Amino acid sequence: MANNLKKHPLNSTGKFFCTGYDDLLGEGCIACGLCYQQAPNHFKEDENGYAYVYKQPSSSAEEKLCLEQLNICPVNAIGM
Repeated sequence: MANNLKKHPLNSTGKFFCTGYDDLLGEGCIACGLCYQQAPNHFKEDENGYAYVYKQPSSSAEEKLCLEQLNICPVNAIGM
C-alpha cells in the first residue's frame, strides 16, 4: 500500500497520489514508467524518472484509468 506520509512533492492535490522514491518502507516509486506511459494525461515523471500525479481524474472514465494504474503498479507506489 502506498505511504500517504511520503507523497511525491509534485503530486496535484486530490484523491490519487504517488509515493516518493525515498519511502523507507519500500513502497516508493522505482521509475518503471508504467503509469506515465499508460495514462500520460494523469501521471508524469520528474527529472529523475519518478512518477507523480500530474492531473487528477475529472470523469468516471479517467478515474477508472487511474485506478488501473494503481492496480498495476509493481511496488504499490500509487495510492488514494
